[in-house]
Amino acid sequence: MSPRKRLSKASENLEKDEDQRNPPEESLETLRNRQIDIKQLIAKKRQLAAEAEQLKPLFLKEVGSHFDDIVTSLIEKSASLDNGGCALTTFSILEEMKNNHRTKDMRASPEQGKIFISRRSLLDELFEVDHIRTIYHMFIAILIIFILSTLAVDYIDEGRLVLEFNLLSYAFGKFSIVIWTWSAMFLTTLSVPYFLFQCWANGYRKSSHPIILSVVYGLFFMFFQLGILGVGPTYVVLAYALPPASRFIIILEQIRLIMKAHSFARENVPRVLNAAKEKSSTVPIPTVSQYLYFLFAPTLIYRDSYPRTPTIRWHYVAMQFAQVFGCLFYVYYVFERLCAPLFGNIKQEPFSARVLVLCVFNSILPGVLMMFLSFFAVLHCWLNAFAEMLRFGDRMFYKDWWNSTSYSNYYRTWNVVVHDWLYYYAYKDFLWFFSKRFKPAAMLAVFTLSAIVHEYALAVCLSYFYPVLFVLFMFFGMAFNFIVNDSRKRPIWNIMMWASLFLGQGVLVCFYSQEWYARQHCPLKNPTFLDYVRPRSWTCRYVF
Repeated sequence: MSPRKRLSKASENLEKDEDQRNPPEESLETLRNRQIDIKQLIAKKRQLAAEAEQLKPLFLKEVGSHFDDIVTSLIEKSASLDNGGCALTTFSILEEMKNNHRTKDMRASPEQGKIFISRRSLLDELFEVDHIRTIYHMFIAILIIFILSTLAVDYIDEGRLVLEFNLLSYAFGKFSIVIWTWSAMFLTTLSVPYFLFQCWANGYRKSSHPIILSVVYGLFFMFFQLGILGVGPTYVVLAYALPPASRFIIILEQIRLIMKAHSFARENVPRVLNAAKEKSSTVPIPTVSQYLYFLFAPTLIYRDSYPRTPTIRWHYVAMQFAQVFGCLFYVYYVFERLCAPLFGNIKQEPFSARVLVLCVFNSILPGVLMMFLSFFAVLHCWLNAFAEMLRFGDRMFYKDWWNSTSYSNYYRTWNVVVHDWLYYYAYKDFLWFFSKRFKPAAMLAVFTLSAIVHEYALAVCLSYFYPVLFVLFMFFGMAFNFIVNDSRKRPIWNIMMWASLFLGQGVLVCFYSQEWYARQHCPLKNPTFLDYVRPRSWTCRYVF
């Protein structure tokens, strides 16, 4: 290669190197624009992510408020097709959702009654969420702390581990009497109402005086409800001086069986009357197995059949019963660590306003824990255990009462099983018997009935009449039901509801525990009837 060509090639390479080292101004400008675009894109992504985070709780809230209602409405409308309902189409559903921007909780008409559908309990669904299950784990951790605290205190005081449960053994004493009393109650409830209804149903069409026949059998049924099932268990409880927990078992079962027998008669008598009116050749009498299933089923509304699950999950049953016993021991440790020291110190001071106020606020924590444990043990674990064993499909024993912003919603969602009975057989029947214009009077009647039954159970089980719950329920509860009604939707009303619940639990635990301790430390030799209804804690002076 000639020197001239070499020189030209070298100069070309040098120019290329300079071009690479010094890019043109246009390339630099393009690069800067790209960097700006990337930064803007990243900023937009961050802005969209922030907006999505803001929208997420609103979206979840809307989904939570609408989804269950929409699905329940669809299933209930599907179930109503068997009762002559109109055809259900997607268009009709969308039109209803369009016209009603907020889908309301569908309730069947009083003539149709409650519709049972297969659905899980709310806590079973929520426990599948890790965040909610962590709260469950926290309660277990608190129980472990209570156990360790009790063992540590006993070891320090006694010099050894004291694994005695004197309070539990006392509360559930004389349990053999509980068993045979419950057996007698159950067998009479199984036989007497069914026998009376069968005889009346078979003789109603044949009788020349059906009204007189109905009145006679109605009086027999009322005598059984009030005279035998109403007085008998109460007499046993008082005559044998059963301890508190044993009394609660008998009295609560007494109330449950009375409500069951009433529902059986209330649902089947109109069927016989309609069959006689239509001159049907068959008399609609349920079978014994249907009535027996109803007596054990976790519902107070009678039906010939209920939605059933395909199988029984025995591990689920065992878990629910284990949790019931866990809650029982939990309540024991709450009494042992929180209540006994509190009221053991109170008895050293005379009754005064200062002692009362301190007692109420110190009783809030044990009262709230016992409220949660009672709800979880009875309304969730116990009822779900029997529902699983009986393959009972409808597990909606409660709703999301903890989200309530009004007391009217709280009363409807805390205990759906009892609320349904009161709604169909007390509230609706009251309106049917009198007039639909007397809705406030019907509501007052339901509140009065519920308050009387609650106070009756406490008075018999605690062996004294101290109507604290009756006053809270009838006066404050009734007032809050009208004042804090369903129109209150803001979160502040949920806070107010929780605050009042906490304070109410403190009042109940304080007053009833003070009265219990007063009657233990200030017994009367020959008590009269007035001594059972006069508060002893107001006048008792403890002697040591």
